[in-house]
Amino acid sequence: MKTEERALQCAEYALDKKAFNAKLLQVKEISSLTDYILIVSGRSDRQVQAIAEGVRLDMKQNHEIEPIAVEGLKEGRWVLIDYGDVMVHAFQEPIREFYDLEGLWREAAEVDLGHLDESGNAAAES
Repeated sequence: MKTEERALQCAEYALDKKAFNAKLLQVKEISSLTDYILIVSGRSDRQVQAIAEGVRLDMKQNHEIEPIAVEGLKEGRWVLIDYGDVMVHAFQEPIREFYDLEGLWREAAEVDLGHLDESGNAAAES
């Protein structure tokens, strides 16, 4: 699976768990840390935990891809799932606003997620 496909798959799995305000940033030209950063929001600690666990489990079960690290799952305010070339950040909205990763990476190209509807499924072409 190519890196962009992996990043898009993470976005789809996050949206399957009702994540909202999803942003996928391509940072490979401006960062040595990773190629893509996915930032999503959840409405509560339980939802943030469910989003993160959903991404982790679906990537493991469907693609046999394990994260290098998972941080913040117990608290559920900000969970980081690190796949090396893709980093997934699931936030409660106030925490996301405070840390403003989008502002930190404002020069990054944003990947269009418009083909995914709110349920995370590929939207029908009209």
